[in-house]
Amino acid sequence: MARLAAPQPRASSGEKTLKTSKTLTEGQRAYEAKRAAKAGMSLDKWLASKQRQVAAEEREKQKAVEAAKPPKKPGLIARLLDRAHKPL
Repeated sequence: MARLAAPQPRASSGEKTLKTSKTLTEGQRAYEAKRAAKAGMSLDKWLASKQRQVAAEEREKQKAVEAAKPPKKPGLIARLLDRAHKPL
């Protein structure tokens, strides 16, 4: 019976990172080099700026999710004090 390899942990949405130049295939590296040349940057600078852009988009998405959350209901003490201050 063959042994199965231990399952690899999956990356969460916050851990998504861009492939570095070491893990890019030759075709991907050539494509990114063309885009970097068109932008007037080196490949390393281009990949770093691309990674910063992805991180900024993730932060914006996180802020949008936090802003969409409904406001928290007041606690018991706060509700009792508000009720006590209302006229009869």
